[in-house]
Amino acid sequence: ERLRLLAVVSFHFAMSSEPAPVAAATPTEQSPVKAASSGEAPEHRALVLTGFGGYEKVKVQTRRGGSPGPGELSVRVRACGLNFADVMMRQGLYDRLPSLPFCPGMECAGTVSAVGEEVRDRQVGDKVMILARTGLWQEVVNVPAVQTFLMPEGMSFEEAAALPVNYITAYMILFDFGNLRPNQSVLIHMAAGGVGTAAIQLCKTVENVTIFGTASASKHDSLRESGVAHPIDYRTMDYAEEVRKISPKGVDIVMDPLGGSDTSKAFHLLKPMGKVITYGVSNLITGQKKNLVAMAKTWWNQFSINAIQLLHHNKAVCGYDLGNMDEEYKLITDVLLKLINLYNQGKIKPKIDSVWSFDQVADAMKHMQEKKNVGKVILVPEAPKEESKKAEN
Repeated sequence: ERLRLLAVVSFHFAMSSEPAPVAAATPTEQSPVKAASSGEAPEHRALVLTGFGGYEKVKVQTRRGGSPGPGELSVRVRACGLNFADVMMRQGLYDRLPSLPFCPGMECAGTVSAVGEEVRDRQVGDKVMILARTGLWQEVVNVPAVQTFLMPEGMSFEEAAALPVNYITAYMILFDFGNLRPNQSVLIHMAAGGVGTAAIQLCKTVENVTIFGTASASKHDSLRESGVAHPIDYRTMDYAEEVRKISPKGVDIVMDPLGGSDTSKAFHLLKPMGKVITYGVSNLITGQKKNLVAMAKTWWNQFSINAIQLLHHNKAVCGYDLGNMDEEYKLITDVLLKLINLYNQGKIKPKIDSVWSFDQVADAMKHMQEKKNVGKVILVPEAPKEESKKAEN
């Protein structure tokens, strides 16, 4: 029962309204896209989760599209974001998942190819970014228009696919929950990842914010260049001790994607009036497949505190789950408009670690799960241009 509950309390991190289905996957994997016969929509390639487990469970299959329904758009996808939540989804660590098989993918960017009835603010040719619960790792998607956002001038499709999940998460944690102000300090775990790089950039929009960031030693130079004053190697050091050496009173905000005993450490690292915002349970991920021992250990060490203890400590504990704000379209839209404004001002810019084709999805997931990325990992339907050129040479 405890293990089941742990899966329930794990961070869902995905919008609950899914893209309109564009037909079930065909049995043939890795098959070429066929031309449509008269009256039929053309087939397109999609990444499909066929079962819970290792990297091989995500396969390239073909689907046949359909026309967008009322209030929907049909979008030709050019780039998709890969998130740590997709890794957890592949292992079956969320309780709110569609029935297998289904297409993962919570964010993408592309060009509007068709507009359904009742849509007034989008037209064919618009470049858009999309946020959804799942279903976006496809060449073509039909989605409600309210889940699309116009891309700013000059933004690449890769940048647009890297922005929604990570930057909305980082912004709401730092400013809506964290109330980040000048001269404060922040501890960012997994600082070289997608949310981490977004958070660093957002911290720099506030005057004199001191950033502590945990990451493996090979990433420290990159973190310093991006604005992290104190990179900490979590693999060889006790990060709490390292923070205390520099700031004996602790920090004002801890961004906690780890869960388990690390949430407790975060709470005790807070200054008076400090806040820990927990938004994930990455400690559950120890290998390709779901690990019951890791789940039990994380559950056993999960931080718990009552209202009286909070009162005495003068501290706050917050929980953030983008997936449970699926009906808050205005709230999410307002945040994204603020982020687009910051992008247009040159204050934020998604950092792309690497771009992988749909055929390389297993390698892309492995790259992220082994925490080799510095910035965002992107998936594209076709091979990246640079790779294609290398192949030609």
